[in-house]
Amino acid sequence: MKIRVGFGYDVHKLGKGKMLRLGGVNIPSEKSSIGHSDADVLIHAICDALLGAANLGDIGHYFSDKDDQYKDIDSKILLKKVVNFLKEKGYSIGNIDSTICLQKPKISSYIQKMKTSLAGCMDISLHDISVKATTTEKLGFVGNEEGISAYAVVLIEKSIPST
Repeated sequence: MKIRVGFGYDVHKLGKGKMLRLGGVNIPSEKSSIGHSDADVLIHAICDALLGAANLGDIGHYFSDKDDQYKDIDSKILLKKVVNFLKEKGYSIGNIDSTICLQKPKISSYIQKMKTSLAGCMDISLHDISVKATTTEKLGFVGNEEGISAYAVVLIEKSIPST
């Protein structure tokens, strides 16, 4: 078995709104993330980590923010496409560990819903997905509530035929 590790990071600006979309889940909020798609930083970080682990480039290579077909797209659609790219190359997902950095709102009560949403998109077990949340203790653009960021680390596996 061949294993590979990938790392992903994403950031989006926050602006006036009524909800955040994280891990495919809508969360009531006084601010929304702003982006070309639905601006789901968690899914974007996971996509980049998966693509990186398989040495397939980054999310912008496949889903350009200059391409109108991706305007306001549900990021779960992008995640499903990325998972299919990996399957085509013979990879399966071992596990995912992710962290969302956001000053407010508190999102801990939504983590299980996010994990369920992500597991459904990737067709993997809830036990193979970790989603954590943290603040930046009011430091930087996240702490000043100007933006949101997410990190993801993934392990992918490829069966190597015996000779």
